[in-house]
Amino acid sequence: MRVLVTGGAGFIGSHLVDRFLQEGSQVRILDNLDPRVHPHGRPPYLPSRAEFIQGDITDRAVLSEALKGIDVISHQAAYQDYMLDFSRFFQVNAVGTALIYELIVQKKLPVKKIIVASSQAVYGEGQFSCREHGFFQPAPRTRQQLEKSQWEIECPLCQRPSQPCRLEEHHANPFNQYAVSKLAEEGAALGLGWLHGIPTVALRYSNVQGPRQSLFNHYSGVGRIFFSCAMSGRPLVVYEDGRQTRDFVHVRDVIDANMLVLEKDEADFQAFNVGSGIAISVLEYAEAVRAKLESAAPIEFPNEYRRGDNRHSVSSVAKLQRLGWKPRHSLPQILDDFRAWVEKIGGIPSEIPDAYADMKRAGVVLAVGR
Repeated sequence: MRVLVTGGAGFIGSHLVDRFLQEGSQVRILDNLDPRVHPHGRPPYLPSRAEFIQGDITDRAVLSEALKGIDVISHQAAYQDYMLDFSRFFQVNAVGTALIYELIVQKKLPVKKIIVASSQAVYGEGQFSCREHGFFQPAPRTRQQLEKSQWEIECPLCQRPSQPCRLEEHHANPFNQYAVSKLAEEGAALGLGWLHGIPTVALRYSNVQGPRQSLFNHYSGVGRIFFSCAMSGRPLVVYEDGRQTRDFVHVRDVIDANMLVLEKDEADFQAFNVGSGIAISVLEYAEAVRAKLESAAPIEFPNEYRRGDNRHSVSSVAKLQRLGWKPRHSLPQILDDFRAWVEKIGGIPSEIPDAYADMKRAGVVLAVGR
């Protein structure tokens, strides 16, 4: 089998490259080596057995070359960040994905299956339940609400506190630039795949963690930031009150999910959550990092929030479990593996950008009451 892994030099993509090679496939990587993710160029962990093409997913000529002779596409390339270059999200995530299908159809390429990396972000502020009024999908919390430190979601009808639900695949409600672009990507992939007979699956990743996670990209920074601070004794900065919950999943479980849906025809033309299904607060995560490193670094609450963040995001993974998948790695295993990788590469690099300062300058991080 001949496989193209877009974004194959990245965190998840590189692990998929390894897995495909391990299972006997011929692998081609397409990656633009974005300097914000790969400031030192091609990473040393990429195997020499994989063919490598450096280029952008939106470049028609480069993508045409990368698609030659390919049976399966693992489409992991994406643009993700918290910064304000809105159009770039759509150019890469939506237009780049549509271009894959455009070239396959125009050139009549015999691609057998495409797996598209999507995101839990498509659920926006999430899914909630009010004791009196039942299920609802809220709009994002307003700036007025957040400036009063009113962090939790209330029922829009009675203004009473509501309970977060596990995120189900059939309810999407994106608002920020990344989330909207990923749902557009999904729609293009699943819709064009269906219309033109190209089996396609979208996987909505939760917070994927583990070895090779970028130490430079602002978007993927919670593990890197907390590890870096805990290792150096600097405060671990937590937004809001730290009780917002997230779903952390090990990259190995994500790779297993990709390989499963590749083999399962019943997965075609559907979207699936890939997460742990376990709610962990940001404060709990910070405390777990400190405990793992035996660090005395304090946890600091600057009374700030990040524009576009949602309050609770924990996925239901029941749909994927029905196909035979289940997450096998706990948060302690995630932290152990990330720590081992950081130590293997000689620790957190000194030239890492200050994501916190950059986001404050851009107006992404905002102070309460100012």
